[in-house]
Amino acid sequence: MSFNIVDQAVSGKADKSDVLVSCCKKEPGYGVKITVKSSVKAFYAKHIESLAAKSAEELSVKDMLIEIEDNGALDFVILARLEAALHKTGYGAGKNISGEICRDYFKPEFSRLRRSRLYIPGNNPDLIINAGLFGADSLILDLEDSVAPEQKFDTRYIVRNILTCKNNFLGSSERIVRINPLSCEYGREDLEMIVPALPDTILIPKCETADDIIEVEKIVKKIEHENNIESKILFMPLIETAKGVINAYDIARASERSVALCFGAEDFTRDIGCERTRDGRETFSARCSVVYAAKAAGIEAIDTVFSDIEDSEGLRKSTVEAQSLGFCGKGLIHPGQIKIVHEVFAPTDEQIRYANKVMQAIEEAKSRGAGVIALGSKMIDAPVVERAKKTLELAKKMGIETAKKEVR
Repeated sequence: MSFNIVDQAVSGKADKSDVLVSCCKKEPGYGVKITVKSSVKAFYAKHIESLAAKSAEELSVKDMLIEIEDNGALDFVILARLEAALHKTGYGAGKNISGEICRDYFKPEFSRLRRSRLYIPGNNPDLIINAGLFGADSLILDLEDSVAPEQKFDTRYIVRNILTCKNNFLGSSERIVRINPLSCEYGREDLEMIVPALPDTILIPKCETADDIIEVEKIVKKIEHENNIESKILFMPLIETAKGVINAYDIARASERSVALCFGAEDFTRDIGCERTRDGRETFSARCSVVYAAKAAGIEAIDTVFSDIEDSEGLRKSTVEAQSLGFCGKGLIHPGQIKIVHEVFAPTDEQIRYANKVMQAIEEAKSRGAGVIALGSKMIDAPVVERAKKTLELAKKMGIETAKKEVR
């Protein structure tokens, strides 16, 4: 991992649930001195000092003043900030002081509900520790757009530690990390830090050609092998440019790890030189192209975020349109958007009743030995049957009691 070694380094923020760590090299013989400032110092100062002392010993730190300003941070945050600051001063680069990796929550699943993909800034511990309570199908721990360049180094440690933490703060949600593109200075180091921490899925931004996916897979395979990771970490390519839209099909089928193709409207509209509108007419054809490419490659398509968190009506309308185009979910930027998105993507009672009627008609036709299947005056063909099966499967995944929807 590349960074400049300095005599004094800072990591973290003076924000809620975070901690500000300052490490300053001192003259030989100074030893290691630790000071703690905290609103709950009487209760936790000794514990924080113990964490810092143990970490300094593990990294063979000498002659260092470590100042810690705590704002209610949990251990995994304190360790992440401390490790980042110490690494900047040249101690223990590449060594993980957060303890053994917890593999209990690593469950990459190709087929699962992905109605809601909620972005969580990777440098915001206060949001991260509550993320599992939101009920999103997928949580995206972001290392890219929501993280300023000067914070990217530190943020990797936070994201790594939340993934490896024995306390499951992310609940049953799919654990996704959005890395930076390999075309910039941060992407490769994101993978080196994050892959051993076992995210379920990697969201790959700014995908423009199949080579973008192939290069990421090459690096991931190598890291998986080095860390004895047997299950394959999955991919979600994110299309955000005109070139990416043109090459969407090749991108979608570039790796068998890819589970969904995602669309990002903010960067796309900037790329083509237009303003993003509420009704999204400027992205309509691009979104359709992403759906076609994904479905042709045999994977899901996930729509862009709706950026106005106060506009519930607009979100519902956008989600209804996304579903009608063939998307299976949307990206979200606020937990308050989850309920509406889940409501829209849920099969209606009417759809479930009709699906049950179709499946009953098939069973009755089979029992009679009939070669032609009809429901009322309408013939039932293979596409109708397939849609009925998918409706009932989706309802089952969502916990909807399909048997209670009467067949009439």
